[in-house]
Amino acid sequence: MKCAVVCVGLYAVTSLAPCKGQNFDIDLLKGLNSSNPRAQTYWMSTSNSVYYAGPTLVGAQLGYGLFAKDKTEMKRGFESALSIGISLVIAGGVKNMINRPRPYQAYPNEIKTYSFTDGKSFPSGHTTLAFATATSLALEYKKWYITVPAFAWAASVGYSRMTLGKHYPTDVAAGAIVGIGSGYLSHWLTHKLFKY
Repeated sequence: MKCAVVCVGLYAVTSLAPCKGQNFDIDLLKGLNSSNPRAQTYWMSTSNSVYYAGPTLVGAQLGYGLFAKDKTEMKRGFESALSIGISLVIAGGVKNMINRPRPYQAYPNEIKTYSFTDGKSFPSGHTTLAFATATSLALEYKKWYITVPAFAWAASVGYSRMTLGKHYPTDVAAGAIVGIGSGYLSHWLTHKLFKY
């Protein structure tokens, strides 16, 4: 719940505080947005990797846990799945509450994108999923060689959403907050549940 309150506050501060006719959010996005998003195949692949990374992680953890009869790995799989589920619920709720249009919808002559969708912009769902997955990995394994690449990947997903014109910087920041918060909440709940 704290994640949702922080996200709403972040949105209110940036969207209601214009800076010389344009707010900080759109000014920053203009500098990050690619002039030709359709040619950004690397960033499109990075962006879409969230559809596979989370489910693959959960499947691998649960599959290995069942096959090897490893209760720790099964618990990790449950924790990862719970983190992703919590992040989707919170992000979906905030999206419906804020109902912010995508930047290319609000600024069609200034922000370029590779595809047009009617989805809501705040917070970024891709970034939320990426940071929920990365946080779960970091909390479950506690090794720098897992944590650093996981968060580098999550940050690159967030960047991809801006360079492709799909989200404002505050959408990405809020997605990161929700994802990280979901990871920590899932970690805490899993330890409570598996204690008994």
